[in-house]
Parts: sequence; structure tokens; C-alpha cells
Amino acid sequence: MAEAGREAGTPDGLKPNALSFLDALVIGLNSTSPAYSLAAVIGPVVVLVGVYAPGVLLASFVPMLLIASAFYYLNRVDQDCGTTFSWVTRAMGPWAGWLGGWAITMTGVLVVGSLADVAVTFGLLTVGLDGLAENDALRRVLTVLVIIAMTAVCVVGTELSAKVQNVLILAQVVCLLALAVVALYRVYAGTSPLHSLTPSIRWLDPFGAGGAPLTAALLLGVFTYWGWESAVNLTEETEDPATAPGKAAVWSTVILLVTYVAVAYAVVAQAGPGYLAENAEEEEFLFALLAHEAMGGWDWVVLLAVCTSALASTQTTIIPASRTALSMARRGALPRTFGHVHPRFRTPDVSTWWVAGIAIAWYVAVNLISANALFDSLTALSLLIAFYYALTGVACAVYHRRHLTDSVRGFLLIGAGPLIGAGLLAWLLVESVADMADPANSYSGVSWFGLGPPLVIGIGITLVGVVLMVVRRLTAPAFWSERPGVADPDLVRARR
Repeated sequence: MAEAGREAGTPDGLKPNALSFLDALVIGLNSTSPAYSLAAVIGPVVVLVGVYAPGVLLASFVPMLLIASAFYYLNRVDQDCGTTFSWVTRAMGPWAGWLGGWAITMTGVLVVGSLADVAVTFGLLTVGLDGLAENDALRRVLTVLVIIAMTAVCVVGTELSAKVQNVLILAQVVCLLALAVVALYRVYAGTSPLHSLTPSIRWLDPFGAGGAPLTAALLLGVFTYWGWESAVNLTEETEDPATAPGKAAVWSTVILLVTYVAVAYAVVAQAGPGYLAENAEEEEFLFALLAHEAMGGWDWVVLLAVCTSALASTQTTIIPASRTALSMARRGALPRTFGHVHPRFRTPDVSTWWVAGIAIAWYVAVNLISANALFDSLTALSLLIAFYYALTGVACAVYHRRHLTDSVRGFLLIGAGPLIGAGLLAWLLVESVADMADPANSYSGVSWFGLGPPLVIGIGITLVGVVLMVVRRLTAPAFWSERPGVADPDLVRARR
């Protein structure tokens, strides 16, 4: 099953056993950018569903856990750093696999610049350089330098990447917990300067608000969890590759659930839905406001949390895109140059630098249009995320179709669960398309070809992918001769 250059022991393969289970878990967590994701989403979610924001984050966790199960079981039978690309190709054929790989690669391109921008902005705010943070030209230069630096860390070595991530996740979690503890303490002590509320178990009801706002809030909730699968993209470089990366992915979603619900409770209780709704447009700066109200002169702690969160995710978001490009190149789906592995560091240097270069170009070009255009490109992410997650869920059931009735556990975790997760994400994808079609729902508030900019960006990226796929099919058809298959029964039974 191993492709050329994929075997752990070959000199042109990725470095085996470079990461432990804990390293993979940390990278999976950091890829979601917990502090930044919460800061950006909690305000808009409260606007939509009020005090039921914790319940929405709980409900959004369900499809993520079901898809994480698909990643776990697919990785057990095929440890390929291309994850969705490799699995969908094996289960459903090269056309579907290529589009899945394209979606993963482009999510990295769309988001890396924004994450680095947030890291720079909050880094400057943390040290009191507010004036420099408002200087657009300087911030963009620093953002490009951050992307280059984080890319260099990815290329120099997976172990170095893991060590950097361990430090960043520790700083991030400590800062988030500090905000939650102080906020809840002030709520129960009656010293909160805002209109605080007593936490209630009813806030966990995701259907409390109901209606169209619930759907929109769930879309935002799914975005907060995106990125945990980075742990599985490192499967060829992780100890016990058949099980450890998949377990890291599953545990990442569980830890994120606990963190998100706890912080959401603290934030809603401290400020109340009214304050959060009034300041929702501040997005990630909302945490800075809350931190100032709760922690006074210690508000820099939360600014640091958002900075480290975005910085960590800048690095880890490059990993899935570069590893997917590497996997696609090894099988001929992309030019072979993207499959080059650095002879000393044993990392995919060419694909990593390509991802960073395209991400920088995208960031600069979109910023020249407007800051709102950059936010619109991030909104378009939900289309690509829902697509490749749902595709992976379907591929899991299809690839294991001859073994779904071997046991009740297998039927639920390998078949029904991933399919339900895929169905939920497909529904959210359709709802998202309908919402993005209205230009009024975009950050820019303008019409592109009669549609909202995020939908146009999503459609445009998809069409570019289709064109490149057809060109590659005509110029290098070998990959397209692959035929879908099923999971090897002996391998499935041995690894259950």
C-alpha cells in the first residue's frame, strides 16, 4: 500500500517517529486556534442565540466527533499524510479524491495570512504598541515575515515544530483558564462591572433559540472546531502511526468541547447577552474588552492568549496543506516537484514553501481590495471545510462497506456515525450556500456577479480546482487509472 518515497525507512520519505502521541494532540489542538476562534465567534453566536451559545458549541461538536471517528478508522488501514485525498481516492476514485485534496490545500491558503495578521496585531497590543497595530502597512509587512518564519520552522523539522507548539498551547490554555476563572469568580462574588448572569444548565440546550438563527450559529460553531485533523496529517511522522494520530484527533475534539463550553459559560455569565451583542462587531477584540472588565491591568494575559493562538495556528495550518500536496505529488496527482522531501530535515520543503508563497500572495492581494474582502475569504472557508469533512465521512463508510455488519460497534463507529456526520455537514453546507448568496450577509456588503463575495470566492476556488484537475488528467493521466477499492478484511480485523 505504500507509495514511492512513503516508506518510513527510505531516505526520501518523511522522518518516522518524530512525534509522540502528546505532540500530535498538541498540534491538533493548536490547529484550531482555540483562543482566536472563540474570540472571533462568541459574539456573533450570542447575537444569534443569546444565552444558548454554550449549547450551540456543544451541538457543533457532534458532527466533528463523528467525522473524527472516520479519520480514526481510515487512518488505521491507510497511514498516508494526504488523509482525505488518499482515503477518498481509494474509496471513491481519483476525481473525488483530487477535489478533496484541493479543498484541504486551499483552506490553508485562505486562512494562513489572516491568522498571522491576528498574531501580529495582538502581539503589538500585548506590549502596548497600539499605534503600530493600527498601521496597516507595517502590520502587513510583519504578517508576511511571521508567515515566512513559521514556514521555516515547519521545514527545519517536525520535532522543532512540536516543541514550539507545546509552548504556545501551554500559554494559550493558561490564559484562557485565567479569564474563565476570574470572570466566574466575579460573577459569583457579585463584583462584575457588567450585567452578569448566574450560569444555568439550560444554556446547554442548543434548540433554546430555534429557527434560522440556530443554523447560522451552528455554522460558526463548526468553524471553531476546524483544524483538529492536522494530527492525522502527521501520521507518517508519529509513533504508532496506525492508532496514535487518530486518537489524537478524537481527543482534540473532546478537549476543545470542554474548553469552548467552559469559556462560553464564563463569558456569557460575566457580560450577559446584551453587552456581547452590542460589541459583537469587534469580533476578536471582544476578548480584549472582556479581559479589561474582568482583569483590569492584567488584560494583557488574554491579548497574549489570542496572539499565541493565532501564531500557533499559522504554523500548524501549513501542515495539512503541505502534507496533502506531498501525498498528491507522490501519486502523480500533482507535479512530482511537490513531493520533494528535504534530505536533511525529512520534511516536504517544496510543498511547504509553495503553500506559504501562495498564502502570502493571497493575503496581500485580498488586502489591497479591502479588509472586508479578507474576512469574506475566511467566510468562504466554511464551504471547503464542510465539503471535505463530509466527503471523508462518506469515504469511511464506502471503504469499509463489506465490514459494516461484522459488529454493532463497527456499524455505529465506521458506518452510521460518519454518514450521519457527513449528512449534518452537507445540510450545513447547503444552508451556508443559501446564506452566502445574499450580498447583505457578507462583510463587504457588496454584490459580486449578483452573489455575496464569500460564495463567489468559494465557487471560484472550486472552478480553478476543476480546471487544474482536468489539465492534470490530460497531461499526466496515470493517477486517473486508479480504481476504487475496499478495505482489506485482514487489515481491518487486525486493527480493530
